Amino acid sequence: MSTPPQPGPPPYPPRPSSPPGTAGPPARARDRRIAVIAVALCALAAGAAGWWLSRGGEESPLADRPRVEDEKAGISYAVPEGWRAERKGLIEAFTSAAVDRGGEPSDGDGTGDGGGAEGGSLLAGRAGAVPESGLRRETERAASSNATFFCPDGRSELRESKATTVDGRPAHTVVVKVVGTDCGKLHLRMNIVPVDDGRSAFLLGVTDDTGAGNSRLIDDVLADMSLS
Repeated sequence: MSTPPQPGPPPYPPRPSSPPGTAGPPARARDRRIAVIAVALCALAAGAAGWWLSRGGEESPLADRPRVEDEKAGISYAVPEGWRAERKGLIEAFTSAAVDRGGEPSDGDGTGDGGGAEGGSLLAGRAGAVPESGLRRETERAASSNATFFCPDGRSELRESKATTVDGRPAHTVVVKVVGTDCGKLHLRMNIVPVDDGRSAFLLGVTDDTGAGNSRLIDDVLADMSLS
């Protein structure tokens, strides 16, 4: 198994240095395209995760699903059926995450204890302030940067870029389709929302784009994102 060259632009926020015992991004292989993300999720970092699970309200599009309440990022998002919010620590770039367990049942509360993702990942984090006038530019840049990070040999195409709101606050959402020899086809959607005057938060969804259902699920979760 060989280690791929370091990708160009870092993800958003900037990719942290590799934790002890690793050598940068994991090796690329067609049958492990989403495992690239899963390996990053399971890399241990010091400190508490800073999130917990709650239940969605009746009016939520993902009603009755457990929700990750991410205090560090300041956002909340649903954990789809068959997915798990990870209990393991995260690399520095992310403050919480959920992964598709490939049909494996969860622990009953939407949580898991690490392991590989089969069909997709949700990754949340925080960053500095982004003015409303710069939301489109920053979200497009960040989505493109993440597409390059997760699929260094791939070609990415911007499919959607539009203003939206999260709990009444201005936000922006972007969809990028990625095709690569080793990573296959990926659907990447990213939201960025200014949480307050001093910071912003992001939610990134990446899934194997082999079926419309996968993409729709990621889209539904990001559309359902709220401030915590």
